[in-house]
Amino acid sequence: MSSAVTLESLLEATASGDRDAFRTLYDRSSAKLFGVVLRILKNRQKAEDVLQDVYLKIWQKAGSYDPVQGRPITWMATIARNRAIDIIRAARPEQTVDEPGDEEQIFQLGGQDAENVDLADLETLRFCLGEMKEDDRNYVLLAYYEGFSREELAERFDSPVGTIKTRLRRGLLALRSCLERE
Repeated sequence: MSSAVTLESLLEATASGDRDAFRTLYDRSSAKLFGVVLRILKNRQKAEDVLQDVYLKIWQKAGSYDPVQGRPITWMATIARNRAIDIIRAARPEQTVDEPGDEEQIFQLGGQDAENVDLADLETLRFCLGEMKEDDRNYVLLAYYEGFSREELAERFDSPVGTIKTRLRRGLLALRSCLERE
C-alpha cells in the first residue's frame, strides 16, 4: 500500500475485514501506541501484551470509528490508553482511575502516522509546555504522559481531587491556546 493511504482509509478497510489494510495500519501506528502503553505501564513485556489486546480491539471496533469525533490516531491512542489503565486498575483494585480526557490536544502533534512525526510540531509542543506555569505543566505531563489518575495526582500533591481536575483543565486550556497561536 502506498504511504499516501490515510489511517482513516485503513480503518475503513479494516472494518470491512481487509487484513492487508489492518497489517499496514499496525505498521504505521504500532510504535506510537506502544509508546502510549509503555509510558503508562512502565513494563515492556506487559506493554507488548497489552498492545496485542489493543489491536484486537481495533480490529473488532474499526467500524465504530467516527471521523467527526477526532483523528484516527487519537481514537486508537485512546483505546491503548484505556486498556493500559484497565491493567493498572486490575493490579490496584482499591484505587479507581478517573480519566482526565481531552487526549486530542496531546496526541494531535504526532502526525497521521508514527513514522512521520513533524519535528516542527514537536518543537512547538515543547515550547508551549515550557510557557505553561510549572505546576500546570507537571499535572498535564503526569496525567497524559505518565498515565497518573486524578486520585494519584491528588495523593502525590496532597490536594483535593477537585483541585487536580481544575489544574488539569486549566493546563490543557493553556496548552491549547499556545498551540493555536503557534
